[in-house]
Amino acid sequence: MKIDVNVVNAFIDGDAGGNPAGIVLDADHLTTKQKQNIAVAVGLSETAFVSSSVSADFKLEFFTPTRQIAHCGHATIATFNLLHQLGRIPSGSTSKETIDGNRQIFINKRMAFMEQVAPRYRTVDGDMNRIMASLGLPPEALPSEAGPLIVDTGNPFLIVPLENTRTVGGVNPDLETIQTISEDLDLIGYYIFSRAPHMPGRDANARMFAPRFGINEEAATGMAAGPLACYLYEKMGVQQEIFRIGQGHFMALPSPSVIEVRLTVEDSRIAGLLAGGKAKTMSSITITL
Repeated sequence: MKIDVNVVNAFIDGDAGGNPAGIVLDADHLTTKQKQNIAVAVGLSETAFVSSSVSADFKLEFFTPTRQIAHCGHATIATFNLLHQLGRIPSGSTSKETIDGNRQIFINKRMAFMEQVAPRYRTVDGDMNRIMASLGLPPEALPSEAGPLIVDTGNPFLIVPLENTRTVGGVNPDLETIQTISEDLDLIGYYIFSRAPHMPGRDANARMFAPRFGINEEAATGMAAGPLACYLYEKMGVQQEIFRIGQGHFMALPSPSVIEVRLTVEDSRIAGLLAGGKAKTMSSITITL
């Protein structure tokens, strides 16, 4: 059986960079095992499979090279940009079914935005030193006003603030320990950041490590940028409702990305949010099962 896979870079910065996702359209006939095998063969951090849905406009399933994941930000943005380009989305509003419920999707010109739920927070006080050691950093690398916190807007990420961009770029992660901590705390992974942007027009610069899911580092993580925006607003007091998060600059092969997060605030609390960006179709490959 031959399977066509579109490769689409999501959260591109300008007309380049971004995070590549594999996309398989019309995947109703594929089994879970076949989807996992395809994701392994594609070899990207996530591959999305699009099939029909009785509760939403489309059903999306996401697979990393090691396992299925409930949500994937960049693969969602890549998928809906592709569907829009193919004329499969007739209006600016659509929806996706996932294994964790349905989410709204909005199309605005060349940008797609995905709905995330209001943030849930968990503390990590007893693991603070172990977390910093896993990044090869001393505890004093944390800013005085805030520390690591688990934030979940659909997927749980450990948000780790650092003092400056140089520290973010110089982190030497112990991926084995990060995987152990991620398993212990039931995380997708770490999202480390600095408020000092790598370039103008950004509110933070971030890196993401998720070895538990076979992702050592990736260029753009929409499901982590949402939690980061919530952290900035509710825990660091950054009083704005639109954030632009830079990512991908410090990878071995840099791929600059930008993720825009729009918060919905009611009575000074975040009631919901959208994360989105642009995407660009890069290539198509064929996998033989």
